[in-house]
Amino acid sequence: MDFHIITQVLRDQLGHLLMTVVEQKDLVIDGELTKPFDRFAGISFLKQHGVEKIFKLDPSQKVIHGSERRIYIVRAKMVTMKAIADQINAERNRGDKRLYTIVLVPRKLELCEMILETEGVSGYVTIEELHLDLIPLDTDLMSLELPDFFSSFYIDEDYTWIHTVASSLVNLENFFGVIPDVFCVGKGSKMVYELMDSMRGLSGTPHPADSRSQIGQLILVDRSVDYVTPLCTPMTYEALLDERFKIECGIINFGHEVTGKTQDVKQLLTSQDEVYRVIRDRHFSNVFTYLSSKTKELQTGYDKKKDLKTVGDMKNFVSNDLKDLKAQHRTLTYHIGACEAIMKKKKSEDFEDYIKAEHSVLEGIETKENLTYIEDSLCKQVSSLSPLKLLCLLSLTQGGLVSSIYKSITNQFLQSKGFEHMVDLYQLKRIGLLEEQTATLTPAKPLPKSLPGIAKSSQFRTLAKKLNLIPKSLDDINLRSPNDMSYVFSGAYTPLLCKIVEQILERGGLTGMDEVIKLIPGGIVRHDKTPPNGSKSKSDTVLVYFLGGCTFSEIAALRYLVRQFSRKVVIATTAIMTGDTFLKAVLE
Repeated sequence: MDFHIITQVLRDQLGHLLMTVVEQKDLVIDGELTKPFDRFAGISFLKQHGVEKIFKLDPSQKVIHGSERRIYIVRAKMVTMKAIADQINAERNRGDKRLYTIVLVPRKLELCEMILETEGVSGYVTIEELHLDLIPLDTDLMSLELPDFFSSFYIDEDYTWIHTVASSLVNLENFFGVIPDVFCVGKGSKMVYELMDSMRGLSGTPHPADSRSQIGQLILVDRSVDYVTPLCTPMTYEALLDERFKIECGIINFGHEVTGKTQDVKQLLTSQDEVYRVIRDRHFSNVFTYLSSKTKELQTGYDKKKDLKTVGDMKNFVSNDLKDLKAQHRTLTYHIGACEAIMKKKKSEDFEDYIKAEHSVLEGIETKENLTYIEDSLCKQVSSLSPLKLLCLLSLTQGGLVSSIYKSITNQFLQSKGFEHMVDLYQLKRIGLLEEQTATLTPAKPLPKSLPGIAKSSQFRTLAKKLNLIPKSLDDINLRSPNDMSYVFSGAYTPLLCKIVEQILERGGLTGMDEVIKLIPGGIVRHDKTPPNGSKSKSDTVLVYFLGGCTFSEIAALRYLVRQFSRKVVIATTAIMTGDTFLKAVLE
């Protein structure tokens, strides 16, 4: 699979839209789209297509001074439409005679057009759409960069973005051929597949029998099947980088504490950076060792200048070796600085005690001690979301908290954070992250049907036992040379969705997984479109698509699988999340 074709199509689409306005124009970009645009259309590209000034959309800014033509490129959201309408009205009231084009990403929505009409600006606006879907972030990773998908779909029950996910898959099939074998894990994944299948006919996508796909299998996985993983503390370097500095669309900003410079340094994180490619999926405890060895190699490279004999040797060293050495030196400096910043933050957060409590919660032991730890954290008014993450993890792994404990701990939470946070508890309960056990959960009565993301006491433990999600002994897990996916959490837990992918690849399907499927919220369904007499795709590429977001811990775990199977795994997701962004999406 060559992702360059996807990038080129995105550039061509954007270029065509910009050239529909032939005059010089200003461009106003939604803040959510600035980083994605950096990946396929830089400033020079925009300038080449007649863009004079570039602004970031600021709802508080009522008037923007600039050209007589303006193009807005924004997410299709009601609040954004209102902000644009306010700007247009303010400028019209000033007497400005500007012409506007609004480009909605990823598609036009009738509701957006209604808002513009209600605000009285539709007559001054031309509306277009930009089908921005999966953006290649690396050779094995693509993202919709749509963090709002989780709250929209799982909390608000708004299915608008399901169309975007299905459309992105149909577009992939148009590039790389129809995917003949599809597994749907969870209810949301089934909805995506059904819409995708109906869109195939509308777009003229050929039947699987008529094409040779570059993607042999698609595994659609629903975030609601596993809420435990995002709440676990990451231990791989890339995941910790994201947690500490925030990686946006594969780009990270390193500040003074890392670079020693007054201005932030923007760094692209991809496998093209050899140092980063080697350390990104390593357990954090094994990163400094590699950086130290690379630093010694770098010094050896610099020492070569002492052995230069001729002017030609010196010229060759300066024009070739020195440039590479300086680039490696800069990269090593940043990563060593980042490691030190991560270590410093962990030391200030009582990290060891938190990890001990988290691991015992996952194992299902020392519940009393863990509750005491959570209560102490709340009493200390710890500002981070850590106590809440641990509390939700406890609830998820036990199928809810017994009534007395639930009432006690939630009262302490409100006393610590303020009673205005009652709505937070409501949201957590509504989505199933923090529940109070009821009489129906007693062993004498049948368990209620599982809700998304909730593994009732017996269900979670049964699932963990059947799939070996929690290794019996941490001593069996090699963190230096990983021998199990659970290394991403220091051997405490294997990401459930990644374990399901492993089982499907290992078994060649769902054979022998009947008992596991019954325990998965929404179940697992296979759609094999290969005709009985047709030959299956020879492609060994597996596309794993996360609906609702994934973590860098899960990405590292799937990359580990690549080394275990003779298969190439490509990962796609609606967005990349951390434990904090996951909880914030619920609480907002």
